[in-house]
Amino acid sequence: MFFIVSKIFSYLLTPVFWVLALLIVSLIVKNKRLSKRLILLSVVLFYLLSNHYLVDVFLRSWEYPVQNLKADSSRYDVGIVLGGDIITYNKDDKRLIFRNSADRGLQALQLYKQGRIKKILITAGPGSLMYPDEYESNYYRNYLISVGVPSTDIISDSLANNTRQNAVNSKAILEKACPNGKYLLITSALHMRRSLGCYRKVGLKVTPYAVGRLSTSPFHNIEYLFIPDTDALQYWSLLMHEWVGYWIYRIAGYI
Repeated sequence: MFFIVSKIFSYLLTPVFWVLALLIVSLIVKNKRLSKRLILLSVVLFYLLSNHYLVDVFLRSWEYPVQNLKADSSRYDVGIVLGGDIITYNKDDKRLIFRNSADRGLQALQLYKQGRIKKILITAGPGSLMYPDEYESNYYRNYLISVGVPSTDIISDSLANNTRQNAVNSKAILEKACPNGKYLLITSALHMRRSLGCYRKVGLKVTPYAVGRLSTSPFHNIEYLFIPDTDALQYWSLLMHEWVGYWIYRIAGYI
């Protein structure tokens, strides 16, 4: 139930939904003056939420710092990759397709090839209301095998549907498969604060390795400062999802 409610609620946090809702209400209300104000408000809201500079300010304040492993740092027994829009399978084309969070999977593969992690644990269930029978962990595992990673170096968890379950399942698996090991937690910079909180809450000691940073260093040109950008709308959706998710997890005692 928590999974279903969280997915439905996340749709309500998208800027496009807010703007559309204001426009619909403006068409319904009978007061013409109020209707005009709602239309104006929707236009202003759309402009502000599509401003790349503005969303960058908030992204930089929230995303976890991205830092490379030191050259002299010790190796990790397991790299824990949190699923969620990394990879899927296109049945029409009959091929795997990387998604928005692909950097998690690709960075983990690179660390494995460099010998910085010995094994890869992918924890990812379906994570979708529309496709409950498609397991991202299986797709990623198949990809790793196809590029030469031995199946013995891949650990899969296909039951986790949210970050809390990622942490709980990872602890249960690693206590059996690699007890007292050194673990590297690999997820998006935007998602790391909530993820790290969940893993610490269940008592699994991990080192954070943030990837896929969305924010950029501030720069000054007309396009960045003033021209609407559809990417900014998506970034606001992701940021709102993380903010709300973080505080819901705190209230629920997950972090």
